[in-house]
Amino acid sequence: MGRNPARNQQVKEARREQILSAALHLFAAKGLFATRISDIATAVGVSQGLIYRYFASKEEIFTALIRHAFEKMNAACRILEAMPIPPVEKVKLALERLIEGLSQSADAAQYYLLIAQATASESIPEEAKAVIDGENREPYEVLARIFAEGQRTGAFRQDPPEILAQLFWTSITGLSIFKAVHNEWFTAPNPEILLRMFVPEQP
Repeated sequence: MGRNPARNQQVKEARREQILSAALHLFAAKGLFATRISDIATAVGVSQGLIYRYFASKEEIFTALIRHAFEKMNAACRILEAMPIPPVEKVKLALERLIEGLSQSADAAQYYLLIAQATASESIPEEAKAVIDGENREPYEVLARIFAEGQRTGAFRQDPPEILAQLFWTSITGLSIFKAVHNEWFTAPNPEILLRMFVPEQP
């Protein structure tokens, strides 16, 4: 029986995702320096040689994780901003989707923890630093624009939109880190609780 190229590609992609997921949890728990390729191989259940068929080094894996996280987050932000719905509905939808992701995905919280650690660290690959420097402002800028648009109709509090965007993302990051560190204690909050930080109190 001949090889099926499409099936082979699916197997390769699935294996690559397994490697990235295992590395994500190890990097978030142990850091880049303390994580070895052998640790990743053991977590995946494969040989070190197989890991090297996909990635040249643990630094390349680390950078791939950082790049993937920002590509996914920034693409979602651009889609959110372009939606033909009122700004307050955009913020509500973003909160619902992000909190749902924390509840349902084993990797979501780990990504936020990894990004927080990487952003604060000087000991990460230069390529990863370049990704962070080039991409980390977009989520804040998109939310600031959405808040500014909603403020024109009184939908949001009249605080600087940049501050509201900071509150939005630091709240999500804080919840994510709490789940990553204290998963057994984590209970996803009702998104309405967070939304109330941004909307004016009703008289």
